[in-house]
Amino acid sequence: MVIIDTGLGNLRSVQKGFEAVGVSAQVSADPAVVRLASRVVLPGVGAFGDCMGRLRRSGLADAAREVVDAGRPFLGICLGLQVLLDHSEEFGRSAGLGWIPGRVAPLASRPGVKVPHMGWNRVTRPRSHPVLGPEGPGDHYYFAHSLHALPEDPGRVAAWCDHGAPFVAAVADDDNVVAVQFHPEKSQGAGLDLLRTFARWSP
Repeated sequence: MVIIDTGLGNLRSVQKGFEAVGVSAQVSADPAVVRLASRVVLPGVGAFGDCMGRLRRSGLADAAREVVDAGRPFLGICLGLQVLLDHSEEFGRSAGLGWIPGRVAPLASRPGVKVPHMGWNRVTRPRSHPVLGPEGPGDHYYFAHSLHALPEDPGRVAAWCDHGAPFVAAVADDDNVVAVQFHPEKSQGAGLDLLRTFARWSP
């Protein structure tokens, strides 16, 4: 397994999360290493445009696409979910990877609702997913974000959460891509269970 190093976010905490469930994960910014990975994780914290710039300039975007096209599992975390969409409205408009049609927009500010959304919150799954779990109310996970994904196809939504209004907490395609807005590596037992399940997933 390879954790893609974009230089953004605490990659070591993701690596330690996998180590805690007995899974070896290599952190790498080398596209050649990513291409050979049995499965790939794309974490990230920070600006959408910065992340996309690093992915494209380094060749990591193409390498990750090759992994997915080969049918191997892919997990996006936080910013690693958002960049899967067509574009983000953060600091203007920035193009994403375009794997999932849709856009990324700021969370709406409402009286009594703090943005960024930071802290623990429960997710609800509209359908079962082999990594995220069965349909219905799910576990609490740790969130830290001020933007959210808006996929064009509601069928790509794999989990919802509520922070003054519903927002997308996870997305998935029909095959081997799943991504979460929350941080499983910071979500204690529930998050470690998710990482363990992803490491065993054979789509």
